[in-house]
Amino acid sequence: MEKFIKKISMTLASVVVFLLAASFYLTMKGFVYNGEDGFILPQAYAEESKPQKEIPLNFAFPQDHVLGKRDAKVSIYEYSSFGCSHCADMHLEVIPEIIKKYVDNGAVRLVFVPLPLDKNSMDAALLAECVAKDKYFDFANLLFKKQRDWMLSFNATKILKQFATLSGISNDRTNVCLKDDKTAARILGDRKAGLSELGIQGTPSFIISSKKGNDMLTGAKTFDEMSAVIDGHLQAAYK
Repeated sequence: MEKFIKKISMTLASVVVFLLAASFYLTMKGFVYNGEDGFILPQAYAEESKPQKEIPLNFAFPQDHVLGKRDAKVSIYEYSSFGCSHCADMHLEVIPEIIKKYVDNGAVRLVFVPLPLDKNSMDAALLAECVAKDKYFDFANLLFKKQRDWMLSFNATKILKQFATLSGISNDRTNVCLKDDKTAARILGDRKAGLSELGIQGTPSFIISSKKGNDMLTGAKTFDEMSAVIDGHLQAAYK
């Protein structure tokens, strides 16, 4: 009997470890746990995505975090989750090339819109809102660079708070930021609008916008793929 109980206990422990590992892996891939039916993919990579809906011409895009000239004729809206590994890859590898070619010369502006997929990425987004405005993108880069450090931790919030203090936020202030319901409501409002009104189905998603209209690119794209769409908007913008 004792051996049987021990065997059952070891089996249950293995299942728990497996579920925790699965949770970390799936969250990193953009999946979220809905508490009832298991892991779902409401706004990240799906094998069969729904037809892309047309983006309303009068849609009011968020304008909180802008890199580049605010009056640039072409805008790139980057909808990303700080906890999504695909988002990190794009933000750290492709976006710097886009910035160098298009943003630095004033032709295009980049607008970052956090789209949290889980509690940890929501905490990251809330803390990012607390840093000085001119340090937002630096902090975003740090969160993506150190993503595995905090996403694979059993106390992600603690590590995120350490990053925030290194960026000039006091420990007391980080606690206030994490409980800022007004900011949280704005972030979740942008998230809801992105999913329901824009039809975002995956993270990261990039919307290239100009007088030509709006084009959405979802998932991991190469520099050339993004550049081809951007160039089309620039040609139309300067006619």
